[in-house]
Amino acid sequence: MIEIERKFLVLSNDFIAKAFSKKRIVQGYLNSNPERTVRIRIKEDKGFLTIKGKGNATGTTRLEWETEIPLSDAEKLLAICESGIIEKIRYEVKVGNHIYEVDIFGGENEGLLMAEIELKDENESFEKPIWIGKEVTNDRRFYNAYLSGKPFKSW
Repeated sequence: MIEIERKFLVLSNDFIAKAFSKKRIVQGYLNSNPERTVRIRIKEDKGFLTIKGKGNATGTTRLEWETEIPLSDAEKLLAICESGIIEKIRYEVKVGNHIYEVDIFGGENEGLLMAEIELKDENESFEKPIWIGKEVTNDRRFYNAYLSGKPFKSW
């Protein structure tokens, strides 16, 4: 139930040719409070309910609980979420021993490209491909819950 993750801006679309997976994601927040976010996500034809706790001082580690829910339930819950639905296409790219999840955002967040990598330990080393840019792990503006209320296009 602990998630250790780092986030980076993406410099180019060079990762697309190396991706082994591509999925459309739509998500909203029943609660976007950073102390405890409650997210509804539809990934392709599956629904998910996720609860995340507040991150630690570095922003890399926090509690995360997720469960799959029926698609019809996810659609109903998405309809009552806070305003600001997140739309993105997620690519998965294997780099070394890790998998980067790279999101190309649409809608009000169009123009934002961001990559996340999950780690087993905060100090775990990992390879950074040439398309990875600035780290934004501890910059709350790049949290999806923040982007739902203050979209990238409005910055």
